[in-house]
Amino acid sequence: MTTIDTAILDNLAIELPSWAFGNSGTRFKVFGTPGTPRTVQEKIADAAVVHRLTGLAPKVALHIPWDIVDDFAALGSFAGDHGVALGTVNSNTFQDDDYKFGSLTHTDKTVRQKAIDHHLKCIDIMGETGSRDLKIWLADGTNYPGQGDIRGRQDRLAESLATIYQHIGDDQRLVLEYKFFEPAMYMTDVPDWGTSYAQVTALGERAAVCLDTGHHAPGTNIEFIVAQLLRLGKLGSFDFNSRFYADDDLIVGAADPFQLFRIMFEVIRGGGLDAGSDVALMLDQCHNVEEKIPGQLRSVLNVQEMTTRALLVDVDALTAAQETGDVLGANAVFMDAFYTDVRPILAAHREERGLPADPMAAYAASGHAETIAAERVGGTQSSWGA
Repeated sequence: MTTIDTAILDNLAIELPSWAFGNSGTRFKVFGTPGTPRTVQEKIADAAVVHRLTGLAPKVALHIPWDIVDDFAALGSFAGDHGVALGTVNSNTFQDDDYKFGSLTHTDKTVRQKAIDHHLKCIDIMGETGSRDLKIWLADGTNYPGQGDIRGRQDRLAESLATIYQHIGDDQRLVLEYKFFEPAMYMTDVPDWGTSYAQVTALGERAAVCLDTGHHAPGTNIEFIVAQLLRLGKLGSFDFNSRFYADDDLIVGAADPFQLFRIMFEVIRGGGLDAGSDVALMLDQCHNVEEKIPGQLRSVLNVQEMTTRALLVDVDALTAAQETGDVLGANAVFMDAFYTDVRPILAAHREERGLPADPMAAYAASGHAETIAAERVGGTQSSWGA
């Protein structure tokens, strides 16, 4: 068995989404919980707890307009005071009535301009927060054959993205997410990595693909997509979550930890965790029934555990087996690493860094959940859309 490259392990940084700390639910019900943040500042404070216990989550992603404030420089200072920084700025063109039939792809130029202007506002916010990435996910699409001109929608998307891209700074990026269905059921305008790749490649070097691990049809070989985009230099970021059926937004690794292991192996193989890598890792999850902070703790720890197992793959032995056509031998190298219990290794690694050996237990013992439940009384709890 190979030893773990702790330098690569220490490069692991996973951005937390502000919205994961608000109330969430299903299509039918959003559930409230005691201690839920009422402001973006309280969301950041909760995210900071995750980083303080794990050392894995140094940035918090914002969602605009859900996290809009009057002074983003002050918000950045607030985050810094709590030991974290502001990260990716996520746009939102899926909740206004004007976007019923599309945003950046709408046939009405006025609606398209409204959506473009929203993204330009997001870029302004990035300038105030020091954020590198503008992440775009679109609900644009159609429900019925013939409802829209497929090619025309792609042309309008390309034109809108090009207008936004012109305003991206030299030290900023545009990352385009894809999703194969929902809320558009017949055709989404950015349904797969190929469409995203085609659009961002046309924009330029400072545009890349965002891969959400829950945004694929059943059986999709996600690690192949990871390997290909890394090979092409166009994997900009991840949105980590887990799915059993569709875009379930569950704790990453919950449905298929072996898939997460395979993905992280390709991330490492492609240099995604090397020093100076441009690949950004982020969670994108909704905690419907579980507590929010422990849910994020469990998520980042799952990524760390599967990354550690991936680092245990004996690459020399694997290469030798692959080159000699030793099918079972190559598979055994993979499986030996995956089945290794790395929890004691990680507990020791955390303690060496001054972190609790068991962050989940440390949080439970801290009394933080009880404290915020007692303090956060009154006001409006954050939820979808706020």
